[in-house]
Amino acid sequence: MTEAKRLRMDPGPLIGTHNGHFHADEALAVHLLRMLPTYNPSTLIRTRDPALLSTCHTVVDVGGEYHPAQNRYDHHQRTFMTTFPSRTTKLSSAGLVYMHFGKPIIALQTGLGEGSEEVDILWKKVYEDFIEALDAHDNGISVYNPSETKTLQKRFYDGGIGLGSLVGDLNTDFEDPYTAKTPEEAQEAEDARFLQASSLMGSSFLRKLQYYYRAWLPARALVHQTYDARKEHDSKGRIMLFPRGCPWKDHLYTLEAEKPDEEKVVYVLYPENEHEGANWRVQAVSVSKDSFESRKPLPDNWRGVRDDQLSGVSEIEDCIFAHASGFIGGNKTRAGALKMAKKAIEL
Repeated sequence: MTEAKRLRMDPGPLIGTHNGHFHADEALAVHLLRMLPTYNPSTLIRTRDPALLSTCHTVVDVGGEYHPAQNRYDHHQRTFMTTFPSRTTKLSSAGLVYMHFGKPIIALQTGLGEGSEEVDILWKKVYEDFIEALDAHDNGISVYNPSETKTLQKRFYDGGIGLGSLVGDLNTDFEDPYTAKTPEEAQEAEDARFLQASSLMGSSFLRKLQYYYRAWLPARALVHQTYDARKEHDSKGRIMLFPRGCPWKDHLYTLEAEKPDEEKVVYVLYPENEHEGANWRVQAVSVSKDSFESRKPLPDNWRGVRDDQLSGVSEIEDCIFAHASGFIGGNKTRAGALKMAKKAIEL
């Protein structure tokens, strides 16, 4: 199908982006737009022809313009320096579309009011934990300050696997058989690959949003309550005991940052599930959100020991295990887990 034919079949506001090699940012930008009722029936045209782009209602990642009032969302111009509120990373087309349309998308997906505090919290969280990395990747911005990492060397190859690389793999490579008989057929095949990439990015976005809405956001209140009650278990507030498991890490680090003079939490306790008689976990808090290093690992002579042997070493009944690295352990009862945490603090 030619570009002209696609234009004539357009049932809604026409979306334009560039053809050729595609990236994660415009793949997500297009999917985000199509999540809105206005754009849900829209046809996509992929071209760099200014005349064709001028016929589009909305253009992303091409055209050299950022004019929200005219629905132009490109970030490649030299003068472009726009960032998300309170962040420093220059936006890509994904960040631009999300910044302008993210709140109504979140409201539609969750049923929350677009102007509610919950939508604002989710809007910021999804950007910081998902979209900002895409913006940085597309703009060639390192996650670390280059001047501080000149002497760092990887101890192993981590594969570089991420959404950006997975989208990149969907592009045609030099060994793919060329079966198109016309330029139009070649463009159709490329467009089909782009739609796969857009679907991948969209489903990843939705999974993140649903997690933050259904699990992370409700956990916020529970973490606050548990944090406020922490001194019931340790006079210095170093132990948090949850009535059930929940995503606590982000909220804990946020609370601690807001209260820098308070003693840091060392161990977090929670049941493995909500069934009566569930086993309990004792988890050491890491030094930072993304670190594998614990603030205070479980005692060295507990690590890698299990069951009765661990109960004998620790002198605590009903022990189940202590991980070899000391970052987590288990006990059959709440009381036993609390004893493990209290004893570990003092050793």
